[in-house]
Amino acid sequence: AAFFVVLNQYRYLGDQAWTGTGFAGLPPVAAAVPENWSLWTSIVLFVLAAATDALDGFLARRWKVESAFGRILDPFCDKILIIGAFIFLSGPRFVIPMKAYEHAFLNMVSGVYPWMVCVILARELLVTAIRGELESQNTRFPARLAGKLKMILQSIVVPVVLLFVWLDPLKPGHAWMGWTRDILVYATVIVTFISGWPYVAAAIRALRAARR
Repeated sequence: AAFFVVLNQYRYLGDQAWTGTGFAGLPPVAAAVPENWSLWTSIVLFVLAAATDALDGFLARRWKVESAFGRILDPFCDKILIIGAFIFLSGPRFVIPMKAYEHAFLNMVSGVYPWMVCVILARELLVTAIRGELESQNTRFPARLAGKLKMILQSIVVPVVLLFVWLDPLKPGHAWMGWTRDILVYATVIVTFISGWPYVAAAIRALRAARR
């Protein structure tokens, strides 16, 4: 909750701002105010949340205290953290004003776009529905390796994107940040989509076994 509250304070301004009738330049200090604290604080909070989530799963397996409740609640918390972060990163606070004014196709300083959130959300809803149905039939349906690797990648990419936004990839000499950011974000979307297949295949096998 703290992560989302702090991240909500950020607004990318760059050196241009929309006044209602046109763009006006902003003093460098004013343009830099949002990135002085909200982004690095968000990075710290996100890393802490992801680390404690990983620790929770590790201890549950080590102490052999896994349960149906945990198998349902843990992925739920993962989804809130990751999807929530992607929703914010694709929101208007990360729009590059001048790019949006020019109707540019790539106009997000975060590199994350609403269609990416739709793909990630669709995958997560599908897996959640499959897990809920099988768990209701007393069929154990833990996280698969693909899902864990997907979560690790997402947990790395989100703070990296926030870091790049903090450093501002549009500044002279920072173009490599934009390319790196885009590669990471698109790779995350592709891996997230593909990682849903093992769950679908496992569900199909489980349902066939139940019929037999």
